[in-house]
Amino acid sequence: MPVLVFGGLELTLRLLGYGYSPDFFRKTQIAGRDVFVANDDFGLRFFPRSLARLPSPTVFPASKGSNTFRIFILGESAALGDPEPAFGFGRYLEAQLQARFPDQRCEVICAAMTAINSHALLPIAADCARHDGDLWIIYMGNNEVVGPYGAATVFGPKSPPRFFVRASLALKATRTGQLLDALLNRRWTSPATPAAWAGMRMFLEAQTRPDDPGRKRTEASFRENLEAMLHLARRQRIPVLLCTVASNLKDCAPFASLHARQFDAAHRRAWEARVQAGAEFEQAQDWNAALQQYEQAAALDADYAELQFRMGRCHLALDQPAAARRCFERARDFDALPFRTTSTQNEIIRQCAAKFGGDPVVLLDVARELTAPDSTPIPGADLFYEHVHFNFTGNQRLARLIAAAATQLLESRQGITASGDPLTAEQADERLAVTPWDRYRVYQNVWQREQRPPFTQQLNHTNQLASLTQALQQFRSRMNSNTLPTALNRYRTALQARPEDFFLRGNLAKLLEDTGDLSGAAAEWARVSDLLPHHFGPAFYWGKVLARQGRTDAAARELTRALQIRPDLPEARAELSRVLLQQKRPAEALAQIRQAVAGQPDNARLYLDLAEAQAALEQRDAAIASLRRAIELRPDFWEARYLLGVELAVRNDLTGASEQFGAVLRWQPDHPLAHLNLGIALAKLGRIPEAMEQFQQTLRLSPSNQTAASYLNQLRAR
Repeated sequence: MPVLVFGGLELTLRLLGYGYSPDFFRKTQIAGRDVFVANDDFGLRFFPRSLARLPSPTVFPASKGSNTFRIFILGESAALGDPEPAFGFGRYLEAQLQARFPDQRCEVICAAMTAINSHALLPIAADCARHDGDLWIIYMGNNEVVGPYGAATVFGPKSPPRFFVRASLALKATRTGQLLDALLNRRWTSPATPAAWAGMRMFLEAQTRPDDPGRKRTEASFRENLEAMLHLARRQRIPVLLCTVASNLKDCAPFASLHARQFDAAHRRAWEARVQAGAEFEQAQDWNAALQQYEQAAALDADYAELQFRMGRCHLALDQPAAARRCFERARDFDALPFRTTSTQNEIIRQCAAKFGGDPVVLLDVARELTAPDSTPIPGADLFYEHVHFNFTGNQRLARLIAAAATQLLESRQGITASGDPLTAEQADERLAVTPWDRYRVYQNVWQREQRPPFTQQLNHTNQLASLTQALQQFRSRMNSNTLPTALNRYRTALQARPEDFFLRGNLAKLLEDTGDLSGAAAEWARVSDLLPHHFGPAFYWGKVLARQGRTDAAARELTRALQIRPDLPEARAELSRVLLQQKRPAEALAQIRQAVAGQPDNARLYLDLAEAQAALEQRDAAIASLRRAIELRPDFWEARYLLGVELAVRNDLTGASEQFGAVLRWQPDHPLAHLNLGIALAKLGRIPEAMEQFQQTLRLSPSNQTAASYLNQLRAR
């Protein structure tokens, strides 16, 4: 009877269209062809709906053609190519293999996602096994502790028994289980679960020690899941290139540190005194003296991650790379916010490769190969943006390593010989059409991440920001009218060889928009939309460009289409609210932006949009409250401060208005309207000399500003 009830309910829910497919890939048609695409609902089994991550857009033929290699990459955000999958190592790998095997078609399919771990990758591997792959590349481990069911997760139960994980995931693969999960989430949600995605700062309160029992269970699950994936590959006779995982050791200080469990007040005072003394010697670049103090502190408590990082810096300055590497590795392994694969996990990967060694599993020890004597002795900012995500150079180098190993595997398995030469770095960049605009956009994304915790609490945060700022300035200096034709020609050449490459077309659209060619950008987004009709991304970006062109009806149509595909997309609702405001439809705009804020309650920009909609409806008090909330979330949000200053000035709160305009000028010293409005507020407050100075600054920046000139003349006459 229970089986019949369950089966009847399951059948009814499926007939009603309730729930989602648990598969990573789903079948559809594009331009009359049967293809598989990434399933945007896959993450719902592992995350609450408000936190679920999405795979990168993926399309591959339902039937593999002749003379085709099909390679799957399994992993997390580093394997995906975060923050820009268009320039991930999988894209460079495909270019390298296509050059080596020019007579074959090479399909590199990235089955990776942000924030997942081995619990999610095991069902992804099972799905990949059904799609005729010639090679799997496994590069995973960074999210094992913080991802779903990890010891420091915020997405649900922490390191539960493996049978509970398997049973839970099996139940959620059914529509009945999905209904039960939805009902439970409505009635009960853990207070530790974030309301919306907030990046790595969500884990600030989830710190753990290396000897935490939950971490031990997590490591055991990692081994079991990896072995299950390799068993699956063996049964399907799919060769596997199993990679250890590299991370930024030299230039990524620990995100958090915890003292040993048994550490009384007296020992803590002695430890802190040694560390303080060492820091002073380190500041004076007396490395030997600093190291001596740090070693005395380590004798009291060596588990404090930041101390190990300080010792590593001293050893490095003393030209002791082996000792420096050991300390940097301990700093990573002792990190209380473990976003990087530990030494233990990499050893598990090596042991699994040995257990399944030979055909079909081959070990590629990336953690060691990237630090070979002819390479970087200790990996750092030369290879990584921050902690684990490869920069352009790192993705290139990793792709070349994997391509060399993959070539040997493909030759031995397929019985053919590579006839082409490996690509140089410049040739690979040409295949992917990398330009200074692309580099600037990606580094700008990383720079913005670095402004938020836990990056802001790292020991070397200031140095990291300075390095990123310098890189941005270098790229900016190469973005001009003289270099633009070369950049555009690089895209046109790449698209001649791969006209259906939606990554190339999307990045070309962004380049055209950045350089003011809105018509060209809109045309490219239209083409991307044809290539990815099932995906919300092209419709969203196309709608944004149409809005910039002033084509509000067309913009609203595309943004609405994006929301039909992905209703829980706050960015699209925010953009649609701006379009509706342009169309003088403030009530509808307010409804859209309220839904966006509900989806991302910690997004400062959305509160600015909310305030604009409220102001359009004369809801002044509500608008001021929204602007204050935006500033609370982002104190450096000068646009919100400027609008708050205007609102306060309208209410005749001149002191409050002058404070906000003054704050704007701390971040934007060359903002003429901020100078003007500050001058007006100061003049009305009777602070005449200060007001005159602001009007003079306004005229320096905007000589034709008649309002500033008129005020200044009146004040001079008085």
